[in-house]
Amino acid sequence: MPLDPFFADRLQRQRRYMITQALEGLKRQLGWPWFMRPAEEGAVKTAPAAEKGRARAAAQAEVARKAVEHRPRPSKRRAEHRRIALSWDREELRKVGTPGPRVHTVEHVVPVPGQPDVRLRIYYPTIGGRPDEPVPAALAFFGGAFRIGGIDYPTTDAANRRRAADAGVAMIAVDYALAPEYPYPTPVEQGQAALEWVVAHADDLGIDAGRVGVAGNSAGGNIAAAVALVNRDRSGPPLRLQLLEVPVVDLTGRHIDLRATRALGIPSFIVARELRSVARTYLRHRRQAREPYASPIRTESLAGLPPTVILTAQYDPLRGDGEAYGAALREAGVDASVVQYLGVTHDTSIFTGVLASARRWHADVVAALRQLHD
Repeated sequence: MPLDPFFADRLQRQRRYMITQALEGLKRQLGWPWFMRPAEEGAVKTAPAAEKGRARAAAQAEVARKAVEHRPRPSKRRAEHRRIALSWDREELRKVGTPGPRVHTVEHVVPVPGQPDVRLRIYYPTIGGRPDEPVPAALAFFGGAFRIGGIDYPTTDAANRRRAADAGVAMIAVDYALAPEYPYPTPVEQGQAALEWVVAHADDLGIDAGRVGVAGNSAGGNIAAAVALVNRDRSGPPLRLQLLEVPVVDLTGRHIDLRATRALGIPSFIVARELRSVARTYLRHRRQAREPYASPIRTESLAGLPPTVILTAQYDPLRGDGEAYGAALREAGVDASVVQYLGVTHDTSIFTGVLASARRWHADVVAALRQLHD
């Protein structure tokens, strides 16, 4: 199906941006294989500096383990990138999104052994206070290539509000730490700790401990899938649902479908470079991409995971990840479905104010979340 006309102008801008970024990256990094470069793009130009960068990252990780309350500051380049991303997100909600309704929210900070504490924001499907009766809940992990995003981003906040209100569930937004300051497996450990804490305190939180799921978008889909695996392997609380939107589940890149972006006129090498950049930001070493909690599809067995709903987009190279994961889950005996939305791109769920497919996406997410009531 042709790309929806809504994306025409955006596609032109995206092409220019990706080509410019690729050329700038080549200028900065010419001569070095990707696995020898630090996660912070363009931060170094010599091998000694690269070694210092890796040592610095390792030292930061050690400091985090010993004193988790002191988070390392991002580089100036990274901090500026995040400020721009937050501003862009705010403008996207204003122009093409749908504001979230007023719902009751509370925040908690959860301790995580050996890792930074993690902040949770619970969105209840009520206005004046907690529901009178315990409600189902879904822990939600935001997207952003592991390196940007957060529960305070306007489109993320609005989506959680709308989903809580429309599905009648408590959406529990997990503000996991970002890479490269906190690479894998920090977000996964934070997610698992958050899940265990929520179930342990379910009575106080007004949550039905027997009706809990996980949900995630893009990089957040990776984390949600990894938490489901960790939870199974550690005999954690039973999960009732796994909802994954345009997830990346294989950081080796084996299941990336570059036909999706070639159809948009974006050269494959540019897309592949961006995806490699995402992986090396999140992972300390490329060999970690073969670990199941980094690439959930590479686990030895997917048996015993909760019923799963996967949403993918036609013009998204991650569609291959979603399709492959759904097939692998079904092969393992898991109740799993995969739906691909035609004519749309990776970030379709944001555009509920202007795009019918985005509104359909929201309705399908709500329908999946309502399964927690069954």
